[in-house]
Amino acid sequence: MATFSAEVFSNEYLPEGATDVHAIVQVRATGAGAGAAGGVPVGEAAEIIIFDNSGSMTGRNLEAAKHAASVAVDQIVDGTYFAIIAGSHVAERVFPYPNAPVAMVRMEPRARDEAKRAISRVQASGGTAMSSWLMLANQTFATLPPGIRKHAILLTDGKNESEPEGNLQRAIRAVQGSFQCDARGVGDRWVVSEVREIATAMLGSVGLIADPSGIAADFEQLIRSSMARGIADAALRVWTPQGAQLLFVRQVAPTIEDLTNRRTVVNPLTGDYPTGAWGDEEREYHVAIRVPSRPLGSEQLVARVQIVAGGQAQTSGLVKAMWSNDPSLTARISPAVAHYTGQTELATAIQEGLAAKAAGDERTATIKLGRAAQLAQETGNDEATARLRRVVEIDDAERGTVRLRTDTSRLDEMALDTASTKTTRVRK
Repeated sequence: MATFSAEVFSNEYLPEGATDVHAIVQVRATGAGAGAAGGVPVGEAAEIIIFDNSGSMTGRNLEAAKHAASVAVDQIVDGTYFAIIAGSHVAERVFPYPNAPVAMVRMEPRARDEAKRAISRVQASGGTAMSSWLMLANQTFATLPPGIRKHAILLTDGKNESEPEGNLQRAIRAVQGSFQCDARGVGDRWVVSEVREIATAMLGSVGLIADPSGIAADFEQLIRSSMARGIADAALRVWTPQGAQLLFVRQVAPTIEDLTNRRTVVNPLTGDYPTGAWGDEEREYHVAIRVPSRPLGSEQLVARVQIVAGGQAQTSGLVKAMWSNDPSLTARISPAVAHYTGQTELATAIQEGLAAKAAGDERTATIKLGRAAQLAQETGNDEATARLRRVVEIDDAERGTVRLRTDTSRLDEMALDTASTKTTRVRK
């Protein structure tokens, strides 16, 4: 059976007049692998592989994508529902074949072989309209019974430019919450912000595959990770007392995802925030609450954070506040809160710095990326530092003194951008 545990990290002591409470809630799931979670048997999952077959994919990119799709098919566990979609300016179901009586079939050896045969016949043509890809995936998933884990992989190599402006955003809103989607871009002609918008809304990851030769390994890992999740869906449930204001709810590890605006009301004091499917893993959430200040010596429960799966609360973490005039208590900074506050600012600084650089505003880009270098140093994010060094010369990381490099490739900038929301854990 799957079990969840929660641990809260915060400084619960507030000085006189203080109102804001910040807490990191660490949630761990065990026994949640596929087949181990209560009520979720092996095979009750569905996978759709969506790959770009627009004209820009002609040649090596399409051949690599087709190979990767076949590799991914091999990783789908027998009994899992699956389908393959090819996307250009229109979306086409490659397998099951368009004339098949069902939109998805369960994986078994003959279906696996036939799916690979269908993938091998795909040709490149047309433009890129990702809204049609998402809508077809949603329609396909909708043919399944409720309660099944639904996951997709989306691969593109280009910009979404074959449909009216706003179509993609409308499609994302229409399918949000119906399935999860990990999105990948191959090469340097796609737009990170477009693909990130899809992945973020669909509770998935965004990633850069610099060379087509890397698609297969990435697809293989994504399918393996998806197959290992046994909890179809879970929500972070946050209760706050009357008179409190919930400032924000964010996932901060392993990646940063702002969940604040995705609240589903349970009752006037309680809301659910989607977290998607779970395997055996650990995630961390930053919850910020504003409450009216209370007299010195007062104590208050300012939030109760739970994980809800299968309609039942699985674990709880309590966020408390105590007002004190002891500066040795109130001056303490929770290492976890400080760390993830810095990591969130780091992601913002990187994205804003790269946007300024693309717009030709070198002064703002230097300031923002300098702050990013400083934050990466402070939070021990060595991966971010290494990626920053390919975009800027870091003269003094502690002070955030950098110079823009003149030999930076677009791939270097895209690699920094796509990885900007990946965080490091708090140093023990």
